[in-house]
Amino acid sequence: MSDDGKTPGGIVLGWWSTHIGARDSAAARALAARLRRAAPMAVLCEPAVQDLARALGIGPGRAGDIVRLAGLLAEVREHDGAPLARRLGGAEPILSHLRFQRLMRAEGDELTALLRRAIAMADRRCNVAALAGDLLHWEAARPRWCFHYFGADAPRDELKETIE
Repeated sequence: MSDDGKTPGGIVLGWWSTHIGARDSAAARALAARLRRAAPMAVLCEPAVQDLARALGIGPGRAGDIVRLAGLLAEVREHDGAPLARRLGGAEPILSHLRFQRLMRAEGDELTALLRRAIAMADRRCNVAALAGDLLHWEAARPRWCFHYFGADAPRDELKETIE
């Protein structure tokens, strides 16, 4: 996923960098804290979250997606080149295979809670753009996460066929 600002991941990375990525700013720390702790309606009432939704073209029909995205982005402290699933897995995984399987099967609030824990286990560091793109298209991202977790890249054509 490109970080050029035109893709959803690039838009989110720019938003994250501006609003909550600069943890040396009191305003960024305060917004991140509010997003981590707030109820869904309170998250939607944050002007910065509404700016993000508008930039992504997300409306009321996908309010849950923007709430999940904003809350999980608030957990990330450092942008890194590695996707979250790759940081969690590999030869010596920091997230056990059974917990990873549970994460891949999770839905709704359980998914959010498990992703929050996974981000913490990855030292609150991952590729923000890739995480955002995956969260916005979670069903399509699950197979890719499996390949990343086990340390392999899915061939683009084969992955495309399995998710279409």
